[in-house]
Amino acid sequence: MTTPSALERPTGVPVARRLAARLVLLPAVALALLPPRHIRSVLGVLRRGAAPATARQALNARDAMCAASLYCAGPKGCLPRSLGAALLCRLGGTWPTWCTGVRVVPPFTAHAWIEAEGRPVGEGVPEGTSPGWWPSRPRLARRTDDRRDAHGRRSGHGRRPS
Repeated sequence: MTTPSALERPTGVPVARRLAARLVLLPAVALALLPPRHIRSVLGVLRRGAAPATARQALNARDAMCAASLYCAGPKGCLPRSLGAALLCRLGGTWPTWCTGVRVVPPFTAHAWIEAEGRPVGEGVPEGTSPGWWPSRPRLARRTDDRRDAHGRRSGHGRRPS
């Protein structure tokens, strides 16, 4: 069973900003089709040299993406919306923090969003509260004392200590 909802598209977004959002929409959707590690690699290259985005800059970019695309404004458009907002900020020389995670409470859902000044942007999270998502963590690096053979197996694995 589905729950009916009305999408809220931001109003008052300047035409030039909406056009810029349409410009980054195609690359954002294309990025969203890539595996997560490739998305992370591409965004890592794009963010180099950018200043941190302010909450206002990030919110303006997010609003422009929602105004330019009904899909991005919808509940399943979080990945292209967050990627597009990050790309739109980058056109202005800034970069928000791009985040992915999962809901803390059932039902399990994945989510992508942007943050600026340490807070989620445009996600309806009241100040001083937890957003309700568990951010995904980067993969832990292999320990330096972890010795592996040419096949990737731990040396000494399966042997009894003598």
